[in-house]
Amino acid sequence: MSSRRDFVKQSAILGTGIALAPQLTFGTNINSTKEKLNVGFIGVGLRGTNHLNNSLLRDDINVIAICDIDNKRNNIALEMIEKAGQKKPQVFGKYDYDYRNLLALKDIDAVIISTPWLWHTRMAKDSMLAGKYTGLEVSAANTMEECWDLVNTHEETGSHLMILENVCYRRDIMAVLNMAKQNLFGELLHFRCGYQHDLRFVKLNDGKTAYGKGVEFGEKGISESAWRTQHSLLRNADVYPTHGVGPIAMMSDINRGNRFETITSMATKGVGIHNYIVKHGGKDHPNAKLKFKQGDIITSMIETSNGETIIVTHDCNSPRPYSLGFRVQGSEGLWEVDGNRIYIEDKSEKSHRWDDATPWLKKYDHPLWQKYGEHATGSGHGGMDFFVLQAFVESAKKNIAPPLDAYDAAAWSAITPLSEVSIANNGEPQDFPDFTRGNWVKRKPYNWIKDTY
Repeated sequence: MSSRRDFVKQSAILGTGIALAPQLTFGTNINSTKEKLNVGFIGVGLRGTNHLNNSLLRDDINVIAICDIDNKRNNIALEMIEKAGQKKPQVFGKYDYDYRNLLALKDIDAVIISTPWLWHTRMAKDSMLAGKYTGLEVSAANTMEECWDLVNTHEETGSHLMILENVCYRRDIMAVLNMAKQNLFGELLHFRCGYQHDLRFVKLNDGKTAYGKGVEFGEKGISESAWRTQHSLLRNADVYPTHGVGPIAMMSDINRGNRFETITSMATKGVGIHNYIVKHGGKDHPNAKLKFKQGDIITSMIETSNGETIIVTHDCNSPRPYSLGFRVQGSEGLWEVDGNRIYIEDKSEKSHRWDDATPWLKKYDHPLWQKYGEHATGSGHGGMDFFVLQAFVESAKKNIAPPLDAYDAAAWSAITPLSEVSIANNGEPQDFPDFTRGNWVKRKPYNWIKDTY
């Protein structure tokens, strides 16, 4: 912990620029770099307190205010802040829109939003309208209107938004990104990704798993089951695409010389949650009579303007081990996360035989992880939470565009409403809007290697 604190303090002084390729976007000014960032936290549940904990380890963040409508979570956050030796922040959350009073505080520079999905866009929009540098948890938007709201508000106000997609900073992902940018795979052709994670159980407030608790949801639910399960009841769509598609979009330069063009989606029947409720609550439980609209496995295929294809899978309501299912394939070889395997033509140990990917991942370990990986220990999700927060903070202190911006938030989140329409129309292809209004043609790709330093 102390080494991470020392590193962040030193990096703030030396200006190491770890914000992974921040660049200007259209019509936004740069302010001089702030030494310290005054931050407000909207939502301090499990995800919000993870961001809070990592922020409290930094010497360049002042926690000015917190907001949660669950006062128990506010009290947990206040205890964390007191233990860290920071001043008591202002506390909001007496009613649903009390967060707007937090946004009205003039001394807040930036806001981190970690609330249920239906609140993400409206809170981010209000935050940008208030002139705050906005960090938004995933997914960023639920509807096409909300996707456009994020882009339009950013362009109208000049306020920046960063989608806090931590998987983009996962160590193996950044090593494969390094390989892709060095053309190890040749010309990129095809990707697979998704969110394959059995979520029928519930994560309690202490982070422990409560098997069987997912039988109740909504008003009777606890933790994420209080709001997340309702989406499975009412929507047949890939409601959580960004963990998978974010890293792939990064590798394929989406919105920066490339873009998503069309999507086709299909869904299986939905039996997983029903079977879970019957198993743990009995066939006579009221929730066993509900018809869940979401298919257990949703498969989408995306085509890009540069001719790559991307298969995205959503699989959260059936029994299975966790995997994001990554595959990166080009004209010279491919990598697959499941099986931890790689094959590069003329470079792999044996022709037409998989190599263990571990030595390759070590050889191409991203420079960011090589240099600062030890400081990420304990930050959450294998260290990637350290890097996503660092990118946000360094970008916000300079008031420059983040590496994962409003256009990314809109394009990645648009998979949800587009997949919903495609599924409802027997897999009919749907066109992605061009959220950059044609500027993807001239926007330069981030140099994810050079601009790290």
